[in-house]
Amino acid sequence: MERYIDLSGFYDRPGLQPLKQALIAATAEYQGHYKRVYRCLGAAGELRRDMTELLDTDEVRQKLVKRAAGIISRELKGPAAGEGRADQRFISAVTHKGAFTLWDTVSAQADRVYELADGYGLAHHLLTPILTAGLAAGHDAVACPDPMSPDRLAHVIFPGLSLAFVTSTQEDPWPHHAHRRLRLDAMADSDLYRLNRPRLRFTKRVASALMDEGVAGLKEAKAAHDRLEALYNPYVDFDRVESLADDVAAQLLALKDE
Repeated sequence: MERYIDLSGFYDRPGLQPLKQALIAATAEYQGHYKRVYRCLGAAGELRRDMTELLDTDEVRQKLVKRAAGIISRELKGPAAGEGRADQRFISAVTHKGAFTLWDTVSAQADRVYELADGYGLAHHLLTPILTAGLAAGHDAVACPDPMSPDRLAHVIFPGLSLAFVTSTQEDPWPHHAHRRLRLDAMADSDLYRLNRPRLRFTKRVASALMDEGVAGLKEAKAAHDRLEALYNPYVDFDRVESLADDVAAQLLALKDE
């Protein structure tokens, strides 16, 4: 069942009319900040992909698949009563406070956490076979994409096994004791790394600077949006909005029980 919920009736339109130009200007301001944010984060994402592609050789992938096979044989045994289900959830994001992961969400579902220390985006190739094998063994999983590259995995959680695999970076490290810690950067070809060290350092530095600019832009966008909300909030009947929310929630819960 789908339906539209019209909230426009809860505005005091006559009261807002004198603020029309101020509302338009405030809206344009915060939207303008987001344009800059998207450009900065998009450029940072491209540079991160450049670093990954430089070190992501067939040899490295084979090492990661071999390491994954050892983990699978040790952690993901069990008779398959049917294929497990994978739910996709974003638990990481770039926010006005910087790179941020809901680490407590991981801790609430897993006592054993593999920390994948990864500075160059290699964790995806370890996580993919682990997720595939876990599902084939009948274990349900939470697959968490990388917010900067949604086609790549950043974390995988198996709640039924109290087991998780998380990507830990310099910007957003796993903050607790890890069951095991794997240094994925050490699997890169050492000669290739030495040969390209200046390029990698430069690329990482510029990507980090672009990320910082994107975060600064998000802070400015939030401040602009707060000013916009301060303009129209006094003219919204929030009691009626909350009453409608309660009614809709009750309807949804009733459908779940049918």
